[in-house]
Amino acid sequence: MFDKLSDRLGGVFDRLRGRGALNESDVREAMREVRVALLEADVALPVVRKFVEGLTEKAVGQEVLKSITPGQQVVKIVNDGLVEMLGAEASELDLSVAPPAIIMMVGLQGSGKTTTTAKIAKLLKAKENKKVLMASLDVNRPAAQEQLAILGTQIDVATLPIVEGQQPVEIAKRAMQAAKLQSFDVLMLDTAGRLNVDQQLMQEMQSVAKVANPAEMLLVVDSLTGQDAVNVAENFGEQVDLTGVVLTRMDGDARGGAALSMRAVTGKPIKFAGVGEKLDAIELFNPERVAGRILGMGDVVGLVERASEIVEKDEADKLAAKMAKGQFDMNDLRTQFRQMTKMGGLGALAGMMPGMKKAKAAMAAGADDKVLLRMDAIIGSMTPKEREKPALLNAKRKIRIAKGSGTTVQDVNKLIKMHKEMGSAMKRIKKMGGLKGLAAMFGKGGGDMGGAMDAIGGLPPGSSGMPGGAGGIPPDLANLLNKKK
Repeated sequence: MFDKLSDRLGGVFDRLRGRGALNESDVREAMREVRVALLEADVALPVVRKFVEGLTEKAVGQEVLKSITPGQQVVKIVNDGLVEMLGAEASELDLSVAPPAIIMMVGLQGSGKTTTTAKIAKLLKAKENKKVLMASLDVNRPAAQEQLAILGTQIDVATLPIVEGQQPVEIAKRAMQAAKLQSFDVLMLDTAGRLNVDQQLMQEMQSVAKVANPAEMLLVVDSLTGQDAVNVAENFGEQVDLTGVVLTRMDGDARGGAALSMRAVTGKPIKFAGVGEKLDAIELFNPERVAGRILGMGDVVGLVERASEIVEKDEADKLAAKMAKGQFDMNDLRTQFRQMTKMGGLGALAGMMPGMKKAKAAMAAGADDKVLLRMDAIIGSMTPKEREKPALLNAKRKIRIAKGSGTTVQDVNKLIKMHKEMGSAMKRIKKMGGLKGLAAMFGKGGGDMGGAMDAIGGLPPGSSGMPGGAGGIPPDLANLLNKKK
C-alpha cells in the first residue's frame, strides 16, 4: 500500500539526507515536491494545501536550518504531519456499553461490507474474547443473508436465522432480542447497500439506527475509489451519526489518497483497514505505523504482531529449544519459509521492515514469493536424512535434488549456504544469551537495532541507512531474488 507515494517521497528525502546543510530555498523546494506527490496520490487539494503550508512553516524554522541533521529533521516534521493528518492515534471500537454492544455496518454495495462484518466479528472473538452475533439486514441483494451465514460458519460466529419476508427494522428488532436472551456481548448489523447514495437507503439506515441505537456505526468504503470514497463518507456523515470508517482493499491501494484525505475531510477516524481477501486480513488502523510505512521507516511492531498471530506456538517452542542447543536443520529452514509465506510473503513484509522497500525495488518483479516456493521445492526434494543432516549433501546428491525440484545445482548450493549462515546466526544468538538476550538488544529505548541485526548475521551493513544496516536481506537471498526467471 502507498507504494507510489512512498517511492516519490523517498526520492525527495534521499536528496535532503545527502546534503550537509539546508537553506530555506532547499526546504521550500522539497515541500513543493511533497505537495506534488500528495496530489498525485489523489489526496484532496484543500487537505494538501493545509498540510504543506503547515509543514513549510515548521520546516523553514531555525530548528531545521540549525539542526545537526537537517535532512532527518525535515523527515521527522513530515512524519509528524502525516500522523496528525491520519488521525494522531489509533481509534479502537468503543464497546463500553451494556451488552449487547451494537455495531451497525453501512456503505454502498460492492464496498466489501458483508465480508468486513465477518472480519471484525472474527477479530473481536479472537482478540477480545467477545461472544458475537451477526445479522444481515440486506433484503435487496440476492443471497446476501445466505452469504453472511456462510461466513459465520467459516469463522465459527453465530448468525441470526433467516426469516423470509421480514424487513430490515423487523430483523434488527429480532436480532436485538436474540442477542439479549442469549447473552451475546456484541451484535453486528450488516445493512443493505446501493450502487449510489439515495434517499431510500438513507431512510432505511436512519430507521434501523433509531431502533438499534448502535454504539458504533462504521462506514465501509473501498479505498481504491480514491476521492469518491471521501465523497461517500461525507454524504453518509450528513445523514447518519457515523463513529468511524473502515477502508477496504488497502493492500491494493498504491496511491493512498482516500486514507490520507478521509480524517481531514470528514472528521471521522479510520478504525480498520482491510488488507486482503482472507477473513483475518484486517488491521486496526494505526496512524503512526501507516506514516512509518509511507516514509519507508517500516512497521516493526506490526510485523511482530502479525508473526505472533500466525506463527504456531508449538512450532516456535520446538525451534527455540533447538536453537538453545545450537541446532538448525533444513526442516527448520523450511518451516521459516512457510511461516513467511503465511505472513504474506516477502512482498507483504517488505513495507513493514525498515529499509526493505528499497531492497524489494531491486528484486525482479513478482519474483519474491516464487523464490520461497522454489526453495521449499528444493528442500522437498531432499530425503529425510538429508534434511536432518545437510552435511550429507555431496555433488551427486545435489544434482539429484536439482533435477527433482526443477532448479539448478547453483540454486541448491545457495540454499545450503543460506542454511549455514542462518545456523551460524543461531549459534550467535545462543552466545548472546538466547532469545531473551537478543530481545534485550531491542529493549526499552530502542537499543542498537542495527547492531543487533548485524550480530545475528546475514544482514549487509549500510543496506538501509540505519545503524549497522538494519532492514537488509541476506546476500544469497538477494541474489536469488534478483535472478531472472
